[in-house]
Amino acid sequence: MEAMDEASVDMVFADPPYNLQLNGDLLRPNQTRVDGVAEPWDRFADFADYDQFTRDWLTAARRLLKPDGTLWVIGSYHNIYRVGAILQDLGFWILNDVIWRKRNPMPNFHGRRFTNAHETLIWCARGRQSRYRFNYEAMKNLNDDLQMRSDWMLPICTGAERLKLNGHKAHPTQKPEALLHRVILASTEVGDVVLDPFFGTGTTGAVAKKLGRHYIGLERAARYAKLARERLSKLGEAADASLLTTVSKRHQPRIPFGWLVERGLLAPGDILYDQRRRHSAKVRADGTLVSADFKGSIHQVGAYLQKAPVCNGWQFWCMEVEGKLVSIDVLRQQLRAQTH
Repeated sequence: MEAMDEASVDMVFADPPYNLQLNGDLLRPNQTRVDGVAEPWDRFADFADYDQFTRDWLTAARRLLKPDGTLWVIGSYHNIYRVGAILQDLGFWILNDVIWRKRNPMPNFHGRRFTNAHETLIWCARGRQSRYRFNYEAMKNLNDDLQMRSDWMLPICTGAERLKLNGHKAHPTQKPEALLHRVILASTEVGDVVLDPFFGTGTTGAVAKKLGRHYIGLERAARYAKLARERLSKLGEAADASLLTTVSKRHQPRIPFGWLVERGLLAPGDILYDQRRRHSAKVRADGTLVSADFKGSIHQVGAYLQKAPVCNGWQFWCMEVEGKLVSIDVLRQQLRAQTH
């Protein structure tokens, strides 16, 4: 990381060692061994040693991030609080902590604690003033037109997605592609550069490639790097960029309601209704509406009739087409396409 150019990446996703502090094998009730994390890379002398390791790689990551870049780091209760404190000490600005709630977690075999059913992701900007990217509409679309929450229910990596060698897990902490899909889609754009300094078997690179992003993966274990190269070489080209991008409504051209009138899509005297036909108003030549006792913009009249503080008139009002109510937002989208 120290050999790379400063401010050269748009996003960092890091799945660092968790410092699990495991002593001995973890056994199931039938005395079979759990295939967990027992690798040298997850062993540290003490907390101070782990903290220094964390500070070093986060310092390098912050140098590599562009001013408006973001960083994601995932961990468990063993390490995530220490990582979070160091993030703040180094000047990162935390935007969210996201809970990855596992659909199928490994049970607690000893029955002495709650089952560890989640991991925590911290999402942060490089600094407090960073103009970071958040693809709000893409996340809302992914969540069935509801705002995406900070608790994500996703399965762990199993089945055909789980890479294996000689019948055993190739990597003990391989993350599911669904998790990286959400992370990368939320905070990058097509063509952005994603850095993973703990690349493992290449999940971040695989998802980045499918989504039309560039990736840099750093992995010092030769066996993992070999598997990552093989995995990535089997992937084809990304889909058309237009299928990988969700245009933010904030960046779409503004269309005043009056344009619909002056361009003949609506006429003075046309009647608009709410979706349940409880309220109605007439269109005026100047692009305002008038109800029985109130006149104003599509937003003001909608709010007045509902006795609400605000109203999105584009979503509230409908026009009648062949006996059916159609949102006036359809007309706005038509004009927006012509303007674009």
